Amino acid sequence: MVIRIAVDAMGGDYAPREVVHGAVLAAREYGVKILLVGPPEIVAQELRRHSTTGLDIKLVPASEIVDMDENPSRAVLRKKDSSIVVATKQVAEGHADAVVAAGSTGAAAVSAQINLGRIPTVDRAPIACMMPTVNIERPALVLDVGANKDCDAQQLLQFALMGSLLYEGLLKVKSPRVGLLNIGTEESKGTKLVQDAYKLLKASNKINFIGFVEGRDFPLGKCDVTVTDGFTGNNVLKTAEGIARMITIMMKQEMLASVRTKIGAKISEPAFANLRKRIDYNEFGGALLLGVKGVYVIAHGGSKHTAIKNAIRVARDMIQADVQRNIEEALALVTVGTKS
Repeated sequence: MVIRIAVDAMGGDYAPREVVHGAVLAAREYGVKILLVGPPEIVAQELRRHSTTGLDIKLVPASEIVDMDENPSRAVLRKKDSSIVVATKQVAEGHADAVVAAGSTGAAAVSAQINLGRIPTVDRAPIACMMPTVNIERPALVLDVGANKDCDAQQLLQFALMGSLLYEGLLKVKSPRVGLLNIGTEESKGTKLVQDAYKLLKASNKINFIGFVEGRDFPLGKCDVTVTDGFTGNNVLKTAEGIARMITIMMKQEMLASVRTKIGAKISEPAFANLRKRIDYNEFGGALLLGVKGVYVIAHGGSKHTAIKNAIRVARDMIQADVQRNIEEALALVTVGTKS
């Protein structure tokens, strides 16, 4: 079966050039069919920059674009022929198996929920993001990282189940460790929300819940899935991105500080290159919008071709591992998984 990925060619800071470039790389490397959505003449012009012989790439016309600064709900409802809406409809209408979009996160989430709909038992659709840890083979999954600023305990339980199934499906880790983000690990700490969620997660027989975790724990590999509300999770994500950039800048400053450090830097260049790669969001591809009826990957707004290619890889991996079906079946069974 050929996997079909609809890509919003006009989404993101560097669209369409970097998006098209990444899509061509993905088609060549992963053997997937790419549906590039956007104004045909603009997308075709970018495609001509690349050799596409033997690649399965199709143009899907869309005459409008949702800008980053537009109100997501209004833009999606008003611009029905925008590239993000048309890309989402490719999955809804059965023409594609997944969507990859690097534009407005809000517009992507709204378009997904309008055009695909949520899984019936899901209250909120969270965004899940892989983040680096000290264990290169075992990154951390954090959710929600921005879709829902206000959540209740039952929704955090749903996030935990979806995150656990996603981690297991993509990384082939049985019973991944699930932690609930808090200001301390003691059971008595935290807001009413995390206290209530703690009780639900502890009572669940469908996740490997290890208790409260702090913000420093998941980068050190102490849990696999970290659950929190979207307001907190987005701040965690942006802080991590800032620290990664800070480390890169400080490394350059120290390496150029003297003749001695320049020599040392030259010797250590492969190690520094590997470190930069490990903390670069481009290598992780994109975040996943969970709880909707379809595979939906949201790439960083600043994505260049490597990030787009990797986002398409994430979508392919989701489909190959059948993670979406596993999530839908698990959430259909219950009142999400408390012990009876």
